[in-house]
Amino acid sequence: MAFKPLHDRVLVKRVESDEKTAGGLIIPDSAKEKPAEGEVIACGDGARKDSGELIEMGVKAGDKILFGKWSGTEVTVNGEELLIMKESDILGIIS
Repeated sequence: MAFKPLHDRVLVKRVESDEKTAGGLIIPDSAKEKPAEGEVIACGDGARKDSGELIEMGVKAGDKILFGKWSGTEVTVNGEELLIMKESDILGIIS
């Protein structure tokens, strides 16, 4: 990967949403909502306190996460659509 986020930012890849409903109906691309679930691809080093002390990140590369519907900034890296967001935009880690 040629991109490393800075400070308390993370690079996230959205998971693919289902093509069908539970009842078997096919959902067209125009009606699909973007999923608010993804996988952390890369993390920054963490935020800093006023004293300069580093605050470690609570997530790491490979974690499956949930994030807010309007969180992050969409970017394209190596032809792949990804999101850059602050760690505080992450709602939780899926285990």
